[in-house]
Amino acid sequence: MSERLTLIGVTDSRQLQLSKEAREAVAVHRVFCGGERHHRLVKDHLPPGSRWITIAPPMDGVISEIRRENGPVLVFASGDPFFYGIGATLQRAFPEAFFSSMPAFHSLQLLAQRCLLPYQEMHHTSLTGRSWAELDSALIGGERMIGVLTDRNKTPSAIAARMLEYGYGGYSMRVGEALGGPEERIRNCSLEDAETEQFHDLNCVLLQLDVPRRQYFGIPEAEFAGLQGRPNMITKMPFRLAALSCLDLANASSFWDIGFCTGSVSIEARLQFPHLAVTAFEKRRECDELLEVNSRKFGAPGIRKVMDDFLQQDCSGYCGAGGTVDAVFIGGHGGRLAAIFEKVIPFLASGGRIVTNAVQPSSRDEFLRLAAERGCFVRENLTLRADDHNPVEVLTAVHRQGNENQ
Repeated sequence: MSERLTLIGVTDSRQLQLSKEAREAVAVHRVFCGGERHHRLVKDHLPPGSRWITIAPPMDGVISEIRRENGPVLVFASGDPFFYGIGATLQRAFPEAFFSSMPAFHSLQLLAQRCLLPYQEMHHTSLTGRSWAELDSALIGGERMIGVLTDRNKTPSAIAARMLEYGYGGYSMRVGEALGGPEERIRNCSLEDAETEQFHDLNCVLLQLDVPRRQYFGIPEAEFAGLQGRPNMITKMPFRLAALSCLDLANASSFWDIGFCTGSVSIEARLQFPHLAVTAFEKRRECDELLEVNSRKFGAPGIRKVMDDFLQQDCSGYCGAGGTVDAVFIGGHGGRLAAIFEKVIPFLASGGRIVTNAVQPSSRDEFLRLAAERGCFVRENLTLRADDHNPVEVLTAVHRQGNENQ
């Protein structure tokens, strides 16, 4: 196995630009690694008889090829190998190897340089082979300058469309295309213009906030689109905020909202805790459109919606790290609280919480009994009353046993 890995960052410049140290490293290596684009750029500068390992999916095959080498391997990467690059992947694969790195400017640094912007203020995100999660979180958090690494699917046009869909039109966009290369181009555009534009495949995006959108904390229930003729089918704002506090979402990474109805709890959780992976379950088909309408109205992208009976779901696909969920809110159970407990407990992380709002004493008593039977302890309950409504108890069960499937 190779015990030494040298990582060299390159730009898209037509002329390969390497420091004296990097040129000396190339001269003494015989095994090189990188993408096809990197090979086209550096092939004329490699020593005779060199071997090239192409970095392409699946990465397991690439790692195996590198592992079979006895001598040192030099890896070419774009920009900084440790900025959303191959560096971290190789460190995980070869924890005992000695690493050295010679970075170049990464694309977002180059774009900020071209625009003469202080990029220490930039919030970095990547959509390259990733979900929308990082960008969604940055938008919800109101970051004023967001750098975005794109890919062939999550293009500047797709980014602009998503931002407009969820009400984040207060940003302007700068797109850097083929930075450092002969086709380099920088375009400043509104999101409306970017949505219909075509861009070079090699691009990155810089978003700057011009007009902040309204921030919410405790959204009045009257502002939500609700079930027709059933205005009270929503978790009232005081109970909603109390439940979110009891769920300890600031220290959670994954959250299930069972019986989301209007989506009020999921949306409030998403807005207050942008880092949180929110999955919302509901079996009533009329609620499907409600979540779409409300999440767009309040700027809450990234809520994973599951339209079916929760008890019929394979929930393993909705867990966080370690195959567990950290927090569960039971907004509606239809008389099936025991079955929901039975379904949730095997997935609940150690210290994970289940919260529900109980109006009837019978619901409270059943929750307390189920919690005790399944190895949970119950925190001190909250009793709240809003206006002339009946008092509501906010009940919290904390799991002591951890995941029973582990």
